[in-house]
Amino acid sequence: MSQTAIRWHPWRHLRDHHPEVVVSCQHELHATRMGFSRGRRIWLCSTLTQAERRCTLTHELVHVERGPLPEGLVAVRREEAIVNDIATRRLITIEQLVDAFRWHRHGSAEQLAEELWVDVPTFTFRMNALTPIEVAELENRLDGEWTYAC
Repeated sequence: MSQTAIRWHPWRHLRDHHPEVVVSCQHELHATRMGFSRGRRIWLCSTLTQAERRCTLTHELVHVERGPLPEGLVAVRREEAIVNDIATRRLITIEQLVDAFRWHRHGSAEQLAEELWVDVPTFTFRMNALTPIEVAELENRLDGEWTYAC
């Protein structure tokens, strides 16, 4: 990872911007939940890997910053998509994607996620949310020599 591609540190962000928020990693959550937040508290499942904790904490911090979920299933799904987009962009910048693809030009989602220190769902969401400008940036910076296997 190049010096220009500084990694996002959710624990540092938590310390510097949300010292009132308490994070608990002591409990195994339901199988469908990696984490959740309520008010000034965030719970992260105790079985998460380091990359999963990093991604889940970032996601939950965005929820804390945006406030309570809206009412209604459609509004909640829209909010989750917004939160995922913000979180994945914090975790994976275009500069970091360029660096990862330089190491793994035709890598798998697993290889690229590991290189980026994120979990596969976070990497996949970020790739699916690339804007046309970001795709053009990758194409330009990598001379069109990049692919990944889902």
